[in-house]
Amino acid sequence: MESLSSTCPPVFDAHVDSLQRALDLGHDLGGATGGHLDLASGREGSLASVVFVTWVDPVYEDYGPEAVFKRTEALLNTLDKLVARDPNQIRQVTSGAELDAAHRAGCLAAIAGIEGGHSIGESLETLEYFHGRGVRMMTLVWNNHLPWIRSCQFGAGDDIPHGLSDFGRDVVRRMNELGMVVDVSHAAEKSFYDVLETSSQPVVASHSGCRAIHDHPRNLSDRQLKDLAEAGGVVGIVFCTAFLDAEAAVIERAERQSDAYRALDHPIETALFHLQADHLQGELKPLPIGCVVDHILHAVEICGIEHVGIGSDFDGIQRRPEGLEDASCYPHLADALRKRGLDESDVRAVMGGNMERVFRAVTA
Repeated sequence: MESLSSTCPPVFDAHVDSLQRALDLGHDLGGATGGHLDLASGREGSLASVVFVTWVDPVYEDYGPEAVFKRTEALLNTLDKLVARDPNQIRQVTSGAELDAAHRAGCLAAIAGIEGGHSIGESLETLEYFHGRGVRMMTLVWNNHLPWIRSCQFGAGDDIPHGLSDFGRDVVRRMNELGMVVDVSHAAEKSFYDVLETSSQPVVASHSGCRAIHDHPRNLSDRQLKDLAEAGGVVGIVFCTAFLDAEAAVIERAERQSDAYRALDHPIETALFHLQADHLQGELKPLPIGCVVDHILHAVEICGIEHVGIGSDFDGIQRRPEGLEDASCYPHLADALRKRGLDESDVRAVMGGNMERVFRAVTA
């Protein structure tokens, strides 16, 4: 009998945060670390391509743009070191041709990404610098509003544009020219539409869900999903339970107020984040994998099969669905999609083909 992993198509995960564990906690992602994603679990799960993002906590902005830049650079250096240590397992890629070469060599294709435009401040020169460092995807905004783009979260002041400022449009245009994938996850609805209007290339929402299933600010409406697809883009369905299911969000909020959760402590924020993740994963009832499938199939219904992928947000989320606890588990999702009626070509498209197509097109 074939194992699940042997029947899983190549996976392209559009968004993971594992570099923080490597930098802050000294985890060697080249082996088994016990985190959400490393090369060992990825190999078991048929992971073929992955976007390793550099996320900088907005607290660094309190120390000025140089501090944000240095943190972004340190995370990129962490990816460089991983690639240098394990050249037979992983290669950093910046184009479709390099992706093909990595796969022919039996290596994971690693794509450097940035999560949050605060990493470039208000400087196209800094954007160009990070492109030169190999970055090929940028999530324009995180949950913190920027002077040139509004996020999906509340609390923007009068000094924040409702969508993109003129500089924000320049960022999108320059990314198009450089061959960098524009990512609209976390963006406000007006920001989302300003990007679609400005971009000459397909864009992605790398790690989002469907608002029709759960009305969460991080999720996309049916209209957004349809318009993203009509512009040639792809939505990557996220594995974050609070974005996937309303009840899950409620019970997680409640558990975060518990004495046991509040007693968790560690001097390193990244370590505390994962202690909290382990607590939520262990204490709360599992969220079935079918919830992820529901979001994927709804997106397929609205967008068409060519415009849906996955963006797990591994190591950047805490509670994960049952059967998708780490990167060894992608085959469970492929199997669940088959059981819900997708044929093999459709499963292959969702698990990796669609995101790969956009990466190739934009970086070409």
